[in-house]
Amino acid sequence: MGERRIVRRLVGIGAGLGALAVLVVAASTVWISREAEGHVYDVEGAPEAPVVIVLGAQVRDGKPREYLAGRLDVAVRLVQDGRARAVLVSGDGAGRSGDEIAAMTEYLVEKGIDRSRIVGDRYGLDTYDTCARAVQTYGVTKALIVTQGFHVPRAVALCRGAGIDVAGVNAGCECRPITMARNTVRESLARPKAVLDLLSRRDPVVVSEPEDSLGKALAAGD
Repeated sequence: MGERRIVRRLVGIGAGLGALAVLVVAASTVWISREAEGHVYDVEGAPEAPVVIVLGAQVRDGKPREYLAGRLDVAVRLVQDGRARAVLVSGDGAGRSGDEIAAMTEYLVEKGIDRSRIVGDRYGLDTYDTCARAVQTYGVTKALIVTQGFHVPRAVALCRGAGIDVAGVNAGCECRPITMARNTVRESLARPKAVLDLLSRRDPVVVSEPEDSLGKALAAGD
């Protein structure tokens, strides 16, 4: 009887923890959705801003994979349409799949974006760090940020929390359905951390001195 009682107690504790986890994810999703409400656009309706921020993702053999290529294609269109004058590519310059910044920069140049209008942040190690460093290191106050639709609300909420007047722009992806499903689930699990980051106002992992590289890129786009 004692063993059965222990098992029932453990099952009850597990069920309670599971319910708590679901509640935390749901609450963080609601918070992020409210923060991003009214600030998310498709590329056709995106407003103007001085700079478009592109969030990094995996590369393969020095080339952007599907997610990242979709984001970069939207950035190219925004610049070519005159809705942004410069591009800030932000990711991990020493990522497990390769140098995201180099891959993004070369892709943009191949698509016709002048290299002088591109600034790379090698220390955008997650979305929060990208937003915080955009403000602290590059002086961004107004921007567009491009990523896939399931990620856009979190990106917008984090950047607005960092002090950027930001609009999110949805990017497409020629991805397998299983890949989209996996990343959608992963995104939901990342939202509680995003809320904690917003509440804690932590420093980015790498803190750099302010620099004027983005100002020069904006001048090149005039």
